[in-house]
Amino acid sequence: MLKSIILAAGKGTRMKSETPKVLHEIFNKSLLGYVIEAVNNTGLADENFVIVGHQAERVEEYIKNNYQNARTVLQSPQLGTGHAASMALPYLKDFDGEVVILCGDTPLITSETIKEFVENHRAQKSDITVMSAVFDNPANYGRIIRKTDGKVDCIVEEKDATPEQKAVKEINAGIYCVNWAKVKQAFSQLKTNNAQGEYYLTDIIKWGNENGLAVDAYILKDNEEIFGINSKLNLAEAAKMLNRKIVNKHLANGVTIIDPDTTWISPETKIEADTIIYPSTYIEGENVIGKNCKIGPFAHLRGGVVIEDDVKIGNFVEVKKTTIKSHTNACHLTYLGDSEVGSGVNIGAGTITANYNPLTKEKSKTVIKDNVKIGSNSVIVAPVEIGEGANVGALSCITKPVAEWALALTRAPLKIVEGWVKRQTK
Repeated sequence: MLKSIILAAGKGTRMKSETPKVLHEIFNKSLLGYVIEAVNNTGLADENFVIVGHQAERVEEYIKNNYQNARTVLQSPQLGTGHAASMALPYLKDFDGEVVILCGDTPLITSETIKEFVENHRAQKSDITVMSAVFDNPANYGRIIRKTDGKVDCIVEEKDATPEQKAVKEINAGIYCVNWAKVKQAFSQLKTNNAQGEYYLTDIIKWGNENGLAVDAYILKDNEEIFGINSKLNLAEAAKMLNRKIVNKHLANGVTIIDPDTTWISPETKIEADTIIYPSTYIEGENVIGKNCKIGPFAHLRGGVVIEDDVKIGNFVEVKKTTIKSHTNACHLTYLGDSEVGSGVNIGAGTITANYNPLTKEKSKTVIKDNVKIGSNSVIVAPVEIGEGANVGALSCITKPVAEWALALTRAPLKIVEGWVKRQTK
């Protein structure tokens, strides 16, 4: 099986944040999480080694709570990328297979690309393969320097590059696949004779050539996949890139998205054809949306939402951890959380399911059966069930189960005092 080393020790000074760079999020998933899942989803990897340094405890806790096949390895002091990768040596001393080395701040890398990269490495019978990309403006990237026969000679960082080398447009994408048993000894032989005085991971290319190994480069098809995060601006740009890819995928699959520029859809959300997503809708987490639905404008799905066919989720409606069956409408100003909502239900404007107990910090479930009608500005206090066909009058606060086909009301009687306004203004 394949193993990975993910470099995540950097401080990320330009993020200007107390949060470690790799724990910043897009769609509520960390940058590091995207990289780990891209490796895992190849179906090739069985173990990930995450090299930590800055705020190591926070990154360790995140890994422990989210990924069973990942472990953290501390890099201290931090002496460069080559030194970082070498931290995994004690755990891989007897490993005889391939290791992919990646950066933890490249959330757009896909499992498809990693898998193709590894398969290319195997097909070429390479010992070291570096992922490369061709940029019209390669500034700030390390350059791939090839031999006259087209094979990779070395990688030169921009700070160390000559004017001739800086003119090269093929750059180092920062991802490597190596036959570990042949390459691991390189890490004890790297030198620091460079502008930074660090152990560069890039130097394994030159080392491989000097030691007679087969060294190749795999040219990336989509340069956006190696977009690295170094600032909050980069984070916002990466989020837009990811969202654009997701939106385009849904458009290609028959979903109507009225305004792609203002619609945000998480990678885990599935949407069937002929559903319409209206502008300024934000969908995060894992959700399933059926056919012929209308979502938005200004709707917010927060994850754990399953929506069957022909459902309307209208403007300023928020839904979380809720199943909604077919032909149900929640058109205006509504919150549905931790709920099961049946088919043919109409939920009036301003309705909320009050699912959270602030004293016990527990969340309870609301069950609304088929064909229920709920009047505007009602509060359904969980745990509670509203039976099939029942009606809830507007302005009601429901705290007890409602029987099927019953009418539930908690509204105070209307009182009209004739002439009151004139008497008050005399």
